[in-house]
Amino acid sequence: MRPTPRRLLVGAALVSLSVALGLAVAVSLFLTSSRTVVLVGHDTVVRPTLAKDAVVETGPLLPDLRFRDVGPLGVTLTLGKTEVGSIEELVERYALIAGDPRAPIDKVQDVVLDMAVSAALRGLGVGLVPVAFFLLLGRHRRGELFRGVRTRHGLVALALLLVLPVLVWQPWESAEETQEEQGSWQTLAELAGPDVVLPAEVRDIEVRTGPVTTQSRRLVLSAIDTYDRSREFYSAAAESAAGLVELGLREPEEDETVALLVSDRHDNIGMDRVARAIGDAAGASVVLNAGDDTSTGQPWEAFSLDSVQSAFADWERFGVAGNHDHGTFVSTYLADQGWTMLAGEVVDAPWGGTLLGVDDPRSSGLGNWRDESGLSFAEVGDRLADDACAAAEDGERVSTVLVHDANLGDEALARGCVDLVVGGHTHVQSGPEPVVGADGATGYSWTNGTTGGAAYAIALGSKPRRDAEVSLVTYAEGRPVGLQWVRLRTDGSWRVGEWEPVAPAPFTPDL
Repeated sequence: MRPTPRRLLVGAALVSLSVALGLAVAVSLFLTSSRTVVLVGHDTVVRPTLAKDAVVETGPLLPDLRFRDVGPLGVTLTLGKTEVGSIEELVERYALIAGDPRAPIDKVQDVVLDMAVSAALRGLGVGLVPVAFFLLLGRHRRGELFRGVRTRHGLVALALLLVLPVLVWQPWESAEETQEEQGSWQTLAELAGPDVVLPAEVRDIEVRTGPVTTQSRRLVLSAIDTYDRSREFYSAAAESAAGLVELGLREPEEDETVALLVSDRHDNIGMDRVARAIGDAAGASVVLNAGDDTSTGQPWEAFSLDSVQSAFADWERFGVAGNHDHGTFVSTYLADQGWTMLAGEVVDAPWGGTLLGVDDPRSSGLGNWRDESGLSFAEVGDRLADDACAAAEDGERVSTVLVHDANLGDEALARGCVDLVVGGHTHVQSGPEPVVGADGATGYSWTNGTTGGAAYAIALGSKPRRDAEVSLVTYAEGRPVGLQWVRLRTDGSWRVGEWEPVAPAPFTPDL
């Protein structure tokens, strides 16, 4: 039966009502929603706005910042609790993170997009209510309802329904004017004055000048100086890494896979884009993270994990936690970002072989092996060797063991069950060290230096505190065939180690 014009009109009206209601609810929910995430080391409340500007509310001690015309929508970021020793240290952290802001920008964009999708789905649900109500009533009850609207009681009910949204909205309510709103915005160029030369990209950033004191102005200018030095050093290093082939960086053959080994980053996010640039120059497609990404393993250090994730988001990613990555936060956070965090089980590797690893038992203080607690460093090494040898007995010798401290793989090498053990921890490069194990099987141990250029437990700075290093592991036919280190000196110059061929050999009984 063909629909009549009346039915088409009713259907069109119902759809229009549903869309209008759903859109109104979705927009309202989106603009009044908020999410709390860890951003630049703070518990940060993210709120979308229609202002097209990004406003960072830093709290009572520092001036707020505003970035103009960031996109079709704006956002307000209210910084909350963090862990910091002093205001000066906090401002320096801001400046160093701003030197490579891709990770926090990506995180905010993802959060706002997720909020928009959530609001749209809820709006869709509310918008479908009239459709469901219309269908459930049926033609007879709908007729009774519409006839009832023409009665006195029906008109009262209709009036109440129309007034209800206004009562919920309460447009007559107004927020009390705050001291913050009484301040005015001033660009950094205006705040600094004509005698201070600012980087071009920060000149138009605005500062709320109402509460700005002489002390906070000094901190802002100090942060700009730190930002400029950090950006220049790491940007120049990342750019110059493209020419490392001329210094001896080996490029892979057609049938080879290269993995980039990083370790002991200790929050130095500036080195992440440099490490990625080295990997790109060497033809790498896999990253092996040997841990100590942070100094304490606390949630405020999520900015470091966001950075390494942003740098290698399109690569195959594997990792373990180091002894400074206390607790489970680091491993859980990276796993949620798509990293394969090794936990004592053999996994398939992108180069065609297998990979085994486990968190450093000193990281959590529990020494846990899966669900077992109380294991020492040596006991975890023994369990790691047990798993590696079990895989070898099944006919699949483990090609690489990834640990934070390469000593954790000594027993696996001594039993002749693995090709290569890689780690970090000592902040000093060593290897490749051949180890002749049981029955004459040969494997190798390799220790990477500190990718963050760390002299102590935290390496965040405008340049590395000591030489910063990554290693490159070359694989062919599922087995490691060579190793090479690349080192960025504190003066910005490069050193490239010789490519060291390795030839691991499993035990082959005489026939």
